Amino acid sequence: MAQFTASVHQNEFLPDGGTDVHAIVTVTASGAGAAGQSGSGDVGEIVIIDTSGSMTGSNIVAAQQAAVAAIDQIHDGVWFAVIGGSHVASLVFPGGRGLGMVRMDAHARAAARAAVASLRADGGTAMGTWLQLAARVFGTVPSLGQRHAILLTDGANQHETPEQLTATIGAVTGQFQCDCRGVGAAWQVDEVRRIATALLGSVDIIPSPDQMAGQFAELMQQAMSRGIADARLRMWVPQGAEILFVRQVAPTVEDLTGRRQEVNPLTGAYPTGSWGDESRDYHVAIRLAAKAIGQEQLAARVQLALGEEVVAQGLVKAQWSNDDTLTTRISPEVAHYTGQTELASMIQDGLAAKAAGDTVTATTKLGRAVQLAAETGNDEATTRLRKVVDIDDAETGTVRLRRSVDKLDEMALDTASTKTTRIKK
Repeated sequence: MAQFTASVHQNEFLPDGGTDVHAIVTVTASGAGAAGQSGSGDVGEIVIIDTSGSMTGSNIVAAQQAAVAAIDQIHDGVWFAVIGGSHVASLVFPGGRGLGMVRMDAHARAAARAAVASLRADGGTAMGTWLQLAARVFGTVPSLGQRHAILLTDGANQHETPEQLTATIGAVTGQFQCDCRGVGAAWQVDEVRRIATALLGSVDIIPSPDQMAGQFAELMQQAMSRGIADARLRMWVPQGAEILFVRQVAPTVEDLTGRRQEVNPLTGAYPTGSWGDESRDYHVAIRLAAKAIGQEQLAARVQLALGEEVVAQGLVKAQWSNDDTLTTRISPEVAHYTGQTELASMIQDGLAAKAAGDTVTATTKLGRAVQLAAETGNDEATTRLRKVVDIDDAETGTVRLRRSVDKLDEMALDTASTKTTRIKK
């Protein structure tokens, strides 16, 4: 039986006239079990493989091996399918007429491996068609409570407009989760990140084809370890209060503010997707009407809910004081994740400026990123930044753009920009 706990980290004291309350809410799940064991319906998995012409050669061979590696990790009894994607999408497995999925067993596993071996690279790239087909295939099994896909691409989305892709992403959002991976250096990080972010998944780079199988096996193992199909972060605030933002800040930065679904006039719910045994941190900010010195108020009630059942709760408080020693303290957790969120933004903005030829802005933004990485102890970000800039002084953020940068290193920095480190106790 899964158990959830919630803890709140904040400085609840506000100065005279103060209105804004910030808090970090840590939610931890234990005993979440394996996929399909939460009693919330069946589990469905789809492996989506880019079969466009650019995959010809070592990429398509490695993609076949990666698909097989993922298939081998799917538990018996899980519904699954394989999709091949070029400028059109096709159902590679199961074969036959019409759309559908099959339950995994020894026979289905062998048949799927054989079907994947027939994949050939040809045509263009239209990822929206891949997503549309995945949604339709998932829809053939109404009993699915957990829907997850892995998407692999090696190129840019050249055969449909950005507007078409945006419309498709909007249409399939909420229908399934999707982890996305790009192999090599010819795909567009922003493009694939849009898909992953909307579909509550991750995005990362696979530098070389021989690393595909390992990553796909790991992704599917993670999916199979998530026994909670869907959870929502609920947030109640008092009448007249304003929610400034709701963000997941660990293990990655994801802004959930715009995903609010009304529960009642004072409560909103934010999707968090499926859970395994893990811990996630959320940064919430609320604006209240200022009250007199000495008064207290409950600023927010933050809950994790499985359907209508609340399984964990944390309270965010506010108390007005004229004691500067209380009101000027900054919660270490709030300070840490504020820096981590800014770090992600600085990396992405700096790389975008660099790509546009704006070296002044790129140097400033990436310099600030170096400074933030040092301040928040994000050693992984510092290591990746060193491959893009020469660091003269990390403390002040003094850097120089490197003249020669491997495109793969730049893309690795971009895809990892939203990964955060927890505060060091």
